[in-house]
Amino acid sequence: MNKQYPIGWWSVLLGILGSTLLLGSCRHKYTPRPHGYFRIDLPEKKYVSYKGPCPFTFEYPVYAVVKKDKEPGAGPCWLNIYFPKFHGEIHFTYKKINDDLGQMLEDTYSLAYKHTVKADAIREHSFSEKNKHVYGILYDIKGNAASNIQFYLTDSTNNFVRGALYFKLVPREDSLAPVIQFVRKDIIHLIESFSWK
Repeated sequence: MNKQYPIGWWSVLLGILGSTLLLGSCRHKYTPRPHGYFRIDLPEKKYVSYKGPCPFTFEYPVYAVVKKDKEPGAGPCWLNIYFPKFHGEIHFTYKKINDDLGQMLEDTYSLAYKHTVKADAIREHSFSEKNKHVYGILYDIKGNAASNIQFYLTDSTNNFVRGALYFKLVPREDSLAPVIQFVRKDIIHLIESFSWK
């Protein structure tokens, strides 16, 4: 004669067995882990030339997109060099010099050093290409600043360009450091390939 056990009995037995296994496996203390950051796959460096209606040319990376700045008050040769993969953008502004180069240089200096509140350090690197009449300074802004790289280029008589790198993220130097260094090389290439028409 076969004995039949009610379904409820098996449920209780499985519950007790599951609880025993669960309680027996929890012998280690829980240790909270630090917040992780997403993995960043950096693309291969390749460049193309920007040749628009503006009085300058330069090379920019193939993984970036150059768009005209559509903000109110933007000049006809104000550009945004957008890095979609990194949510970053170089705001690139052009102005014609009208006996106001000193004021433009002072404004650029002020805009770079406005970040001293959050910056750990600001380093200046000079650029000079006499044969192309391109002179400028690159500002490396270390720390959790809103803009980590800014620069200007001029021929010192007629033309002036200013650039500033921004990310559409909360500034966290540790998580953005690899991307900032990667894009910095692109900015250096842009500066070295830059020429006036």
